[in-house]
Amino acid sequence: MRTILVTGGAGFIGSAVVREIIQHTADRVVVVDKLTYAAI
Repeated sequence: MRTILVTGGAGFIGSAVVREIIQHTADRVVVVDKLTYAAI
């Protein structure tokens, strides 16, 4: 089992990636997100 680090995992794309990893692998997922909206 691997540990996968996902940065920005609380966002739209990151959360979809995390769901896919959890559903299709036995790997552990660590999510790091700043939880701010930083649009330009």
